[in-house]
Amino acid sequence: MEKLEKRFLRYVAVDTQSAEDRECVPSTEKQHDLAKMLCQELKDMGFEAEHDEHCYVYGTIPGNCPDAPVIGLVAHMDTSPDCSGTNVKARIVHYEGGDVLLNEEKGIVLSPAQYESLNKYVGQDLIVTDGTTLLGADDKAGVAEIMQLAAYFAENPDVPHGTIKVGFTPDEEVGRGPSFFDVPKFGADFGYTLDGGELGEIEYENFNAASMKVCVHGLGIHPGSAKDKMVNACLIAMEFNSLLPEQQKPAYTSGYEGFFHLNGMEGDMENATLVYIIRDHDAEKFEAKQKLARAAADFLNAKYGEGTVVLDIRESYRNMAEQIRQHFHLIENARTAMESLGITPVTMPIRGGTDGATLSFMGLPCPNLCTGGANYHGRFEYIPVQSMEKTFEIIREIVALYAKTKRSDFADLK
Repeated sequence: MEKLEKRFLRYVAVDTQSAEDRECVPSTEKQHDLAKMLCQELKDMGFEAEHDEHCYVYGTIPGNCPDAPVIGLVAHMDTSPDCSGTNVKARIVHYEGGDVLLNEEKGIVLSPAQYESLNKYVGQDLIVTDGTTLLGADDKAGVAEIMQLAAYFAENPDVPHGTIKVGFTPDEEVGRGPSFFDVPKFGADFGYTLDGGELGEIEYENFNAASMKVCVHGLGIHPGSAKDKMVNACLIAMEFNSLLPEQQKPAYTSGYEGFFHLNGMEGDMENATLVYIIRDHDAEKFEAKQKLARAAADFLNAKYGEGTVVLDIRESYRNMAEQIRQHFHLIENARTAMESLGITPVTMPIRGGTDGATLSFMGLPCPNLCTGGANYHGRFEYIPVQSMEKTFEIIREIVALYAKTKRSDFADLK
């Protein structure tokens, strides 16, 4: 069986960066390159697999425990638009502590002084970049770990396991991962996304999320004759932002605290646009944030004239905890699997989103598991080989736990 780190290095060499400003799925055609590769690899292992026009890969690892529930394992193929994913130069370094020189020519260093998590991995083998691109462990580590499980069962078909459904999605990083995911065709009773961070993480609570676009319409005129006539759209946009609570900005929040995040702005005297994301784990507070934003717009329209400020708020996804609490065996079995391997489970809220959130509301309960990496979406991303190997063992152990059960054992499936 191919070594897991070698498999991962093959996948990160394929550029699959998604694009924020395109509505089509996939947002970039190059994501198909990895999808085709994965589909063919599954077929070469002897499993049924397909790759469709929207860049989804569906595969089936048939089980030998016919009464066991069908488990789905899902990961996304795209990488973040926040940092280049082109020409990734990944390498393995044995970490002995201190700084890691990523790029001698450019003087780029990965340092525990800035990234304290490095101190946990002294004596381990880290996969890093040359400091000019992201690595792509988010989420090609999850892809590699699932594919390693497929390879394991291809070589060990007699090991007890129920049927496993494999799913790979595009465009998770731009919020459209499950847009065309066919849950009935996928055919799993429940599943896990492998899209988390460091070893031991289990996540089943995420933000309720919305995007908000604020369009401000002003009236331009020469500043020399502007008295009682000029309506400066940029200044009104700044006024709108000032009406949002200062302490509800991302820099002041953590844990379960939500926020308004100003993600982009542009404008001139006549037209200005603000783009926000709104986040909160608590559904009532999430609704209150939207209500507050609308109240701010109403106030400015009363002050400057109706239609001056136009708000467009669109909900993106909801907190999957609402769904997962009805299928809590998923969390209990993940914890049991980790503890049996000597890994301490860490249950924590996601201060972001994941495909599993939307999939859970589409009928596929799907909490999120670690993949082992750190510093995602940036040039200093890294992943320990040992953490990837342990994650592979976690999902193999979860499959073994469910193989000992029957579908009829689960009240949520009756």
